[in-house]
Amino acid sequence: MLADISGSVATFAAFALQLTYALRSEFSRVRSFVFMDGLDEVTSILAESDTIMGASQRINEEGLGVWLNGHSDYGNALDTFWQRFGEQINSRSIVLILGDARTNYHATRAGIVGDIRRRAADVFWLNPESKTMWDTGDSIIGRYGEHCSGVFEFRNLKQLGAFVEQLA
Repeated sequence: MLADISGSVATFAAFALQLTYALRSEFSRVRSFVFMDGLDEVTSILAESDTIMGASQRINEEGLGVWLNGHSDYGNALDTFWQRFGEQINSRSIVLILGDARTNYHATRAGIVGDIRRRAADVFWLNPESKTMWDTGDSIIGRYGEHCSGVFEFRNLKQLGAFVEQLA
């Protein structure tokens, strides 16, 4: 699971971290990553933390997910993920990307999502923005979505339920 924790999705970031924390306890092999303009694995932080609040505090204190300035750079975050962890993805992997796909007009590197999809069983993108905002301004969810098994609006528990139902 790759979760955008940048300021533009601050409320969603807390929800994404809670989902990540919950999935960790339900599945034995969930790996979790956070990103803004950089990317860091937080699997061990989530496993070691007694609460999501403790995990969030540690992620913030350590400045995880930041490479330069903390403004969303999906291209760099995806490239970092692919370079460091791409070989570990296999045909049983399901990759979830949680974020608004707002690139701040940085290089998109959308093809990396395609590279991930070719190795993984599935790649799903969960977007916290209303569909009416997709592909407006610096949103390029359509370009990323071309490489995904599915792209879903994901702003509340009802939509989470609908996503889970489609997986079953």
